[in-house]
Amino acid sequence: MWTSPDRAKDGTLTATQIPDTTRAELDAALQRAADAAEPFGEQAPAERARQLRAVADALDAAAGELIPLALDESHLSEARLTGELKRTTFQLRLFADTVEPGDHLRVTFDRADPDFALGPKPDLRRMMLPVGPVLVFAASNFPFAFSVAGGDTAAALAAGCPVVLKGHPGHPELSLRTGEIVAEALRSAGAPEGAFSVVLGFDTGADALRDERIKAAAFTGSVPAGRALFDIANSRPKPIPFFGELGSLNPVFVAPGAVAARGTDIAKGYVTSYSGNAGQLCTKPGLLFLPADHGLEGALAEESAGVAAHRLLNERLHEGYCGRRSVVTDVPGVRVLTDGASNSAEDGAAPTLLATDVDTLLANRDALLEEVFGPLSIVVAYASEDEARRAAEAFEGNLTATVHAEDSDTDFVATLLPRLRERAGRLLFNGWPTGVAVSHAMHHGGPYPATTDARFTSVGTAAIDRFLRPVTYQDVPPALLPQPLQDQNPWNIPQEVHARD
Repeated sequence: MWTSPDRAKDGTLTATQIPDTTRAELDAALQRAADAAEPFGEQAPAERARQLRAVADALDAAAGELIPLALDESHLSEARLTGELKRTTFQLRLFADTVEPGDHLRVTFDRADPDFALGPKPDLRRMMLPVGPVLVFAASNFPFAFSVAGGDTAAALAAGCPVVLKGHPGHPELSLRTGEIVAEALRSAGAPEGAFSVVLGFDTGADALRDERIKAAAFTGSVPAGRALFDIANSRPKPIPFFGELGSLNPVFVAPGAVAARGTDIAKGYVTSYSGNAGQLCTKPGLLFLPADHGLEGALAEESAGVAAHRLLNERLHEGYCGRRSVVTDVPGVRVLTDGASNSAEDGAAPTLLATDVDTLLANRDALLEEVFGPLSIVVAYASEDEARRAAEAFEGNLTATVHAEDSDTDFVATLLPRLRERAGRLLFNGWPTGVAVSHAMHHGGPYPATTDARFTSVGTAAIDRFLRPVTYQDVPPALLPQPLQDQNPWNIPQEVHARD
């Protein structure tokens, strides 16, 4: 049973009890998805693109209904939610544009060749096919863009995979209503029944993940929860791909020349980045490395103290934040520059800025090199280029790593970048990691624990690759070939043909 805020006629908030999905309801949703997999996967790319655009149009049309629901359940601002809904519909349309030409199918022909150097070669035709029904676990911190109709859902639908969406308990009413809009838009645009559904409940998600009808899963959330689900997916009699985005520290290294040239601007940008959205972003910079003589503690503390407290997404996250904050601030050798302690979830959390040095950081890795989800960050002073290098080598996988440098810092950067590249999926230069462009070249992933598979992204059009698998047809009669592999090319999609001259 989930409790969600609701509004009485006088506008006051009341509590609405939303029941978990029953086992029978889950079974029905899974069976509908399984039944829809073949007809949905066989639709032409242009048809699927039209359906994605229909979903985007329906969500835009329902903004006046959806944003108030998100306001009630998330504590995020109207401006933030309005922008996030825009991002959500943008990425749906971007995926539509991506799949419409059919390039994502990567159709490749090897013509038969009796004189092939290694012996007679058969006729080979390869294409990408949807993996089948996908289970998506919605995230709490993006009620639109990483939730019901978010990037994982958009990518899976674009690939031709039915989606069973496990709603997040932080916004159940929004999840259900968004799900209704998505499902109806797909049906009206010609998608088969069962192409999309929403289920609720903690055990429901684990039960669905164990079900053989689910062929892949995607998750955004904490390391413990993501790892538990990853282990379920891999312990099935028939393991399935599990694409989890888990935890990230997103270190920022500032070279001496950059401090000298624009130290105050760096301090302001850093505080804006780590405190924005109450630090509830997966790309929040958790550590800022500065040369020992940086002289920016005053500016950093002043900027941080000027940021007002903000309620976190829910009480559970607030309690988790306070617990991690206590662990980090109790480490010997860690100083408090700005104290954003909070007495209650209702009061919210103001930025907490801490300071230490590389030796303390490396001696307390378990406490200090673990993500704090909320508005806390640590300034770490390095005494030499070698200390900065050793600090970079201490990290596990991250979504991002950032370097601020000037032309005079070339040697510093040359030493650092190879080490950061091994540990991050996106390298930034003179910028800030918060803000992830939805585009063709974006990679939002990284070595574990940032994600469970660093080869794939959860943002941008390449995210579709997670839900496709290759199949080769060898010497199959033309009448039995899928349309993309036929010589007549009825879908008029790109075909890469290799034949002997």
